[in-house]
Amino acid sequence: MEIRNGRFTRRAVAAVIIIVVAVFLFLMSTVTIQSGTVGVVSLLGAVRETTMSAGFHLKAPFVMNVTKVNTQTQKIEVSSAAASKDLQNVSVLAAVNYHVDPQGAARLYKNVGMSYEIRIIQPAVQESIKSVIARFSAEELITQRQTVSAGIKDELAQKIGTYDIITDEFNIMNFDFSEEFNRAVEAKQTAQQDALKAEQELAKITIEAQQQVEQAKAQAEATKARADAQAYATKAQADADAYAIEVIQSQLAQSGDAYLEYQRTQKWDGKLPTVGGANAFIDASAFLN
Repeated sequence: MEIRNGRFTRRAVAAVIIIVVAVFLFLMSTVTIQSGTVGVVSLLGAVRETTMSAGFHLKAPFVMNVTKVNTQTQKIEVSSAAASKDLQNVSVLAAVNYHVDPQGAARLYKNVGMSYEIRIIQPAVQESIKSVIARFSAEELITQRQTVSAGIKDELAQKIGTYDIITDEFNIMNFDFSEEFNRAVEAKQTAQQDALKAEQELAKITIEAQQQVEQAKAQAEATKARADAQAYATKAQADADAYAIEVIQSQLAQSGDAYLEYQRTQKWDGKLPTVGGANAFIDASAFLN
């Protein structure tokens, strides 16, 4: 009975060992590649050019190794110190979005390994920042920030592109200058604001003076117009009077006695003369003939 129990125990242990080995061999013979990654295959230490895409794959155990490389967009922040064209010290904080080219993942792994962010990207970002910053003055770095950022991105893309790393986006998060430069910028801005205020005040004074000149011109023109109108009216009245006299003289010249009669009618005030006394009588017809 004991012999049978011993044989059963040995068989059970052997079965368990076989199952464990089978499971282990199965696990060593399969690999699952998640979406957003590719599998770089190494056969006996030699990196193959072809990669495994997302999905379930079989592989030779012990002799084949699969390294998963992330091909999704990743972000890295890099700080760098640089000098501007006018020798101002500048501290730059930048953010880079990048991804590994799936077609070149095997080459990247073969030539650089998995530490490409530290060995390739960070030094390339710092070098690109220093190279481009040196082309601009400190003031231009502020006023032409988009141009500076685009220049750094282009240079960075060339540097890391040779390693099958693609630059998706580059952003300058912050420029930090020396305290002396910041004070100089603040003083310049204050001076510009004061100059702009003085210019605006001068423009206001000029406009007001011009308005006064225009008002004076308008008043002078109005006065002249009134004077011209008065002179015209006076002349018109004089012409009318002269014409009337001329007409009267022309008519009177046609009859001599009529002119004397006209003179008497012009001088008579319309009152008949009076004489005292009860028997006084005056023939008024003499004044009317």
